[in-house]
Amino acid sequence: MLIRIISASLHGIEAYQVEVEVDISPGLPAFIIVGLPDAAVRESKERVRAALRNCGFEFPAKKIIINLAPASRKKEGSAFDLPIALGLLAYLGMVPVDKLARFIFVGELTLEGSLKAVRGGLPFSLLASRKKLDGLVLPGRNSREACLVRETKVYGVNHLLEVIRLLDGRDEHQPSSYSQEELIGPTGSELDFSEVRGQQQAKRAMEVAAAGGHNLLMIGPPGSGKTMLARRLPTILPEMTFEEIIEVTQIYSSAGLLGDRAAISQRPFRSPHHTITDTGLVGGGNYPRPGEVSLAHRGVLFMDEFPEFSRQALESLRQPLEDGWVTISRVAGSLSYPCAFMLVAAMNPCADVFLGSGPEVNCTEMERRKYYARLSKPLLDRIDIQVEVPPVKYQDIIGRSPGESSAAIRERVSAARKIQLERFRGRKIFSNAGLTSRDLRQFCWLDQDASRLMEAAMKRFRFSARAYDRILKVARTVADLSGEERISAAAVAEAIQYRSLDRLG
Repeated sequence: MLIRIISASLHGIEAYQVEVEVDISPGLPAFIIVGLPDAAVRESKERVRAALRNCGFEFPAKKIIINLAPASRKKEGSAFDLPIALGLLAYLGMVPVDKLARFIFVGELTLEGSLKAVRGGLPFSLLASRKKLDGLVLPGRNSREACLVRETKVYGVNHLLEVIRLLDGRDEHQPSSYSQEELIGPTGSELDFSEVRGQQQAKRAMEVAAAGGHNLLMIGPPGSGKTMLARRLPTILPEMTFEEIIEVTQIYSSAGLLGDRAAISQRPFRSPHHTITDTGLVGGGNYPRPGEVSLAHRGVLFMDEFPEFSRQALESLRQPLEDGWVTISRVAGSLSYPCAFMLVAAMNPCADVFLGSGPEVNCTEMERRKYYARLSKPLLDRIDIQVEVPPVKYQDIIGRSPGESSAAIRERVSAARKIQLERFRGRKIFSNAGLTSRDLRQFCWLDQDASRLMEAAMKRFRFSARAYDRILKVARTVADLSGEERISAAAVAEAIQYRSLDRLG
């Protein structure tokens, strides 16, 4: 007897349909799973056997062959427990066979028949919507994330017996339903820019970076507030759109990092330690998983002690920063993860932190250059804004007047982003940071004074052609924050100030 059940598996962050074929025939008792299963899939036969017996069903003493099609793709994870068990229950006459091809079934079984959460609830729901199936049956803990896709009927169940009652019609089980507020939740943050004392120039650089989506490097002694500033950057970025929430939640769902959350509704902030490997940073492994750059998608990747990261890890950032995607290639194939993030890096003025920890930075020119040499020029060229963060003044520390709030800064940032979206309508550009050299000639108009200032700066500081492009992008953002169509000399002057390392020579 041959029974077919629809299930799904993950390839990167995307789900694809898997047809679970269950063939039960006379012969010596055996339980064989084929179709490139990994160890977790092969072990499912023991979980399924115990779950059926503990639920009061007789396990067929026959030759059982499970085929996971397409057989050319490697299958991983424990999500096939439920469809395999349903195939055996269909053979026993406990569930109608015709319904097994109208839903996607995924779920891990415990030995007593309960269903445990699996990775990929949201991708599975998106797949059910694309395939126009009747619905998705999955563990109850995954139901909230799956309900983000309104077009899919999601049935969250907690036990194998509950699935049987759902399919045979004995239980009037309604699809899971949640309001958007229940799914997305509050989007506020406890952090606020008003808590930052002093550092007006650094806060202005943060505002410009947020308004144009620019990468940012902060250079300053320990205790100057670099980490404090970085952690508050997401609070001034525009609120995530529903499409962005789906994108980011899909990544976290496929990585199994959602926990009890239904969605990622706040812009991610990832801060890996400098001992991280290049695989941990960009993704990969024997069973490829998204790295920190993908987990920071639509948010911020903060890299403190920037020069202390390994050279290999730092150089692995170049392609993700340029393309917004990271591609992981293996012998069996390749997969891609999105990684459109803002890089915020922080570093000390020199390797000896004690030299730069007082009111004055005592690093010599030679010590600075030696420390900065740990960062390659191509990587630095991908960082639009480089700003110095000096020690906080005593008057600022004891001051009682609060600084400007994140809400006020976010309002200006959002207004600038709206200008950019309108300007780039019809193009695959969403902020000034994504401008190409051709776009710069079209959208970055310098007035006469600005043009003369740029020419003088190019001669004095010997800026490269790539640095010239970066200055134009940042100047375009400064002009957008001021609501100016043309780029003024003041906007160019501010953008030049944000090239600390280039001006160092």
